[in-house]
Amino acid sequence: MGDSHTTWTAAPAAAEQARSVLAAAWSCAVTAEGGREEFVGAHTVSEDGRVLLHVPEDSALLAAAICAPRGEPSAVLEFADVAPVPVRGRIRARLWLAGWFAPDDGHLAFRPTRVVLRRPSGAVVVGLDEFVTARPDPLALAEARLLTHLADCHGDAVERLTRLVDADSLHGAVRVRPLAVDRHGLTLRVERVSAHGDVRLPFHAPADDVAQLTERVHVLLAQASAASCPRALQRQRTDGDG
Repeated sequence: MGDSHTTWTAAPAAAEQARSVLAAAWSCAVTAEGGREEFVGAHTVSEDGRVLLHVPEDSALLAAAICAPRGEPSAVLEFADVAPVPVRGRIRARLWLAGWFAPDDGHLAFRPTRVVLRRPSGAVVVGLDEFVTARPDPLALAEARLLTHLADCHGDAVERLTRLVDADSLHGAVRVRPLAVDRHGLTLRVERVSAHGDVRLPFHAPADDVAQLTERVHVLLAQASAASCPRALQRQRTDGDG
C-alpha cells in the first residue's frame, strides 16, 4: 500500500454514503445570496432527502428566502464527515448540495438539485434519483460511539486486527486507529511519520444493526487470532513506537 488511500472493497455506494453523511452530520455551512452562515444542530432530513433547516428569526438566510422574488433563493449546503476518533486528516468526506430554499411551516425546506460527494479517491456526482431512494447506512448514527469505544477501550483488539493487514502496508507505521465502520466493513487508518493510508477489512456479510456488527467484528478477531503477527508490527513494538 502506498501513502495514499486505498480503494475500499465491499464499501457503500456513493448515494448511500452521501445520505449517511447527511444523517450523521451535526453542523452545516450554507452559502446563499445573503452570504455564508454556519448552523449547528439546526437541520433534520426528510425521507426524500430534503433538508429542513431551523434558523433564528434574524438569520440573513431566512430574510433572503422571504424576500426572494419566487420565495426560492438558491443555495449550497456543505457537510463534513469527520472521523470521531482523533487521527491525522480527520475529514473523511465532504458533501455539497446545491438547490433551492423555500419557507415551510416555520423553517426552511431545502430541495437539492445537484449532489456532489468528495471522498479521498475523488469527487463523484450522485444522481438525484439515487440520492432520493438511498437510505443512510444502518450504523451511521451509532458509528461515533462504536468507534470511540473501540479506540478507547479495546486497543488490544485494534492491534490484533492488524494481523489481517498485509505486512507491507504496516511498514513504517507508528500508529493504527479505527477510522470508519459501516455495514460492509471496518476501515483502519495506518499512520506513518509523515503520511498515512487506509486499510479496509470487509465483513463476511453485511451488518444491519449493532448486534450483527458485534458478530462481524468477532469473526474478524477470530481470523486475526489465527493469523501470524506481521513483521512490520513486530519491529514497531521492538523499537518502542507502538
